[in-house]
Amino acid sequence: QVRLVESGGGTVQPGGFLRLSCVASGNIEPIYTMAWHRQAPGKARELVASITSADRTNYGDSVKGRFTVSRDNDEKSVYLQMTSLVHEDSAVYYCNAFHPHFRREKDYWGQGTQVTVSS
Repeated sequence: QVRLVESGGGTVQPGGFLRLSCVASGNIEPIYTMAWHRQAPGKARELVASITSADRTNYGDSVKGRFTVSRDNDEKSVYLQMTSLVHEDSAVYYCNAFHPHFRREKDYWGQGTQVTVSS
């Protein structure tokens, strides 16, 4: 079993920045892909960014050039550096970890952290 705990959310003004962290505990292996998703009220959950064990990254179109995902396998952590935040970035951000070959059996989610962009 894997447990994911996010931190770093909060309220920030437009144009500001935040850094989200997610720490994993339990039986997580370096091969896991780590990702951030978000869900705004009334909207579907969407991928924000992901990073594979080989440090290949993928970003949602709306955050490209503004957000950066990184990971530290020694710390079992994944981070999301968010810059130039806009109102549309307001959402609950969820950390996700999954085994790339056994996603159906090994797919874990955190409880989420709220990000609010407001003036």
